Amino acid sequence: MSKTILIVGGRSGISAALVRRLLDAGERVLTRCRNQALGEWEMYDSVDEQQELQIPESLDGLVYAPGSINLKPFRGLRAADWQNDWAINVMGAVRVLQRCEKALMASGNGSVVLFSTVAVGTGMPYHASIAASKGAVEGLCRSLAAEWAPKVRVNAIAPSITDTPMAERLLGSAEKRENSEKRHPLNRISGPEELAGLAAFLLSSDAAGMTGQILHPDNGMGNLRLL
Repeated sequence: MSKTILIVGGRSGISAALVRRLLDAGERVLTRCRNQALGEWEMYDSVDEQQELQIPESLDGLVYAPGSINLKPFRGLRAADWQNDWAINVMGAVRVLQRCEKALMASGNGSVVLFSTVAVGTGMPYHASIAASKGAVEGLCRSLAAEWAPKVRVNAIAPSITDTPMAERLLGSAEKRENSEKRHPLNRISGPEELAGLAAFLLSSDAAGMTGQILHPDNGMGNLRLL
């Protein structure tokens, strides 16, 4: 029997790869984002507090995929920068989670996947606003995992830079890509399909024993130092 999974986002990058993977597996996929996407798409802007999120009475899975890459020196971060990162990464997720709680509980075995970043656990220059907001996402993940157990599992994925349109300006030349790869112990950058595979695993029954976890597919950046 197919599952009903809601992907907030789904237009490009990791979330689009996940939508394709789930559709290929025969799942019912609802996509909610600003631009048309695969699956059963409806327009939705996660930062618009007035917009209503349309969902069915029961959901087996939820993925909140919107994010931001706002890399600036701390002294250059204005109030609007902090507010924008918080609105996208935290409050957008909060509104979606509150709207979907009843539907996830109704399934009896729901699974939520959120996204964080390696920069939460590994201090990096110019990441203050994004690390602060994603740190809140990790706290939210663990809190909800406890509150919603045993009916709903909540996990998060905290990658390093991933080869997606959002990271294009950071990987836009052969030199930039090579330099980024060299900063990782595995000398590589993950692609969207890898992260989509991990998200699909967390949504599946194969991850039935996992909740409150922050997974780190970061090519070794978070916890390895090579001499």
